Amino acid sequence: MAAHQEKKHAEERKHQNMQNGTKASQGQWGRAWEVDWFSLASILFLLTFAPLIVYYFIMSCAQYQCSLSEPLLDLLTGSKHLADIWNRTPTLTYRAAGIYALWVTFQVVLYMCIPDFCHKFLPGYVGGVQEGAVTPAGVVNKYEINGLQAWIITHVLWFANASYLHLFSPTIIFDNWIPLLWCANILGYAVSTFAMIKGYFFPTNAKDCKFTGNFFYDYMMGIEFNPRIGKWFDFKLFFNGRPGIVAWTLINLSFAAKQRELYGEVTNSMILVNVLQGIYVLDFFWNEAWYLKTIDICHDHFGWYLGWGDCVWLPYLYTLQGLYLVYHPVQLCTAHATGVLLLGLLGYYIFRATNQQKDLFRRTNGSCRVWGKRPQHIECSYTSVDGTRHYSKLLTSGFWGWARHFNYTGDLLGSLAYCLACGFGHLLPYFYIIYMSILLTHRCLRDEHRCSSKYGQDWKRYTAAVPYRLLPGLF
Repeated sequence: MAAHQEKKHAEERKHQNMQNGTKASQGQWGRAWEVDWFSLASILFLLTFAPLIVYYFIMSCAQYQCSLSEPLLDLLTGSKHLADIWNRTPTLTYRAAGIYALWVTFQVVLYMCIPDFCHKFLPGYVGGVQEGAVTPAGVVNKYEINGLQAWIITHVLWFANASYLHLFSPTIIFDNWIPLLWCANILGYAVSTFAMIKGYFFPTNAKDCKFTGNFFYDYMMGIEFNPRIGKWFDFKLFFNGRPGIVAWTLINLSFAAKQRELYGEVTNSMILVNVLQGIYVLDFFWNEAWYLKTIDICHDHFGWYLGWGDCVWLPYLYTLQGLYLVYHPVQLCTAHATGVLLLGLLGYYIFRATNQQKDLFRRTNGSCRVWGKRPQHIECSYTSVDGTRHYSKLLTSGFWGWARHFNYTGDLLGSLAYCLACGFGHLLPYFYIIYMSILLTHRCLRDEHRCSSKYGQDWKRYTAAVPYRLLPGLF
């Protein structure tokens, strides 16, 4: 049986290598080698409509007080034409271009020029130079982990300006929101296009590139696994974390400042959104070294999906709750506000505790306790591109015994709390929980497809031990 499987794997590798014109022994996991019709249709849909979706949400707030139905009704009834809506949309300005260029440049400087010092005085924080996971080609990349430092420096300067320097208004982001959208799109498309050209002509590691032969799929999902410029500028780490996620909390602060400017106060709902999303952002940077082991870094190639998504989709659609509350300030009753806060904290606890269980298990190679007991696990093995056999363990205790992606369950609870903070007046702020449900369910399926290809029969033993993906007893 083993000989038959080895022969089958060898034939698959040979077929894949012929398809890609590479040497023998390419990886058996990661993104697709070939594109089926459904994947291609999905790619074309996203490339066409994702930018329009972002524009539609932002435009509906600017012109229709965040109503998602009124723009469509105006167009369908003939009350307005597309040209009428477009002509009322602010265009790209030199001011916005200057702000955005300065912002990105500043984040590049913080990323490249200031080695991390936070790990020297913050107990428990892991920063500085850290190693990532083994790539399909058997490479272990090193990263300068300094995101928390960049976040702290950025926000100290923001509050110093708001309180003492007064070089610009704290509402500057909201006041230039749509012109900044065009800047973010330009950067997103530019970096995605550059990454594709780089993958063809001067890849960082040719063995970690994948070509399907389909231009649209390769452009969206990426060719290079870890595109880099020089030794330290890693595209995935920079664009996943900076500038979008550093900006997330600044954007919310700018929305809160605008709410105060317009109405004379900041509502408890806006405070809740700032606090709960701020916790999520700080958690991301506190655990940036752990992030090197996640699906984004370990499996995704760098293309439009990450390049444009991190520049545009993340900062513009993940902050919809704060934007909505500028146009529709909501003062929650004590019970509602308390419930939202508790739900958000519960979601965060599940998200963080679940990830910590896996991290502890990995760091100790299973020599630890989960919920006071020795953890149970499944022994697995896989072969990297260079033919080396690797061994790993899949945890089946604690939260990981409840569901295979229970960390996503906590993430969804937190996402729901952000939305509930906005009350029930409009659908727009609830887009986030709808989107996150689709995204994380899709991630479950993508991750499990990779793991099935990577681990083979060992993965089947694991899914038999932990039968549910997200919700114990349901899914």
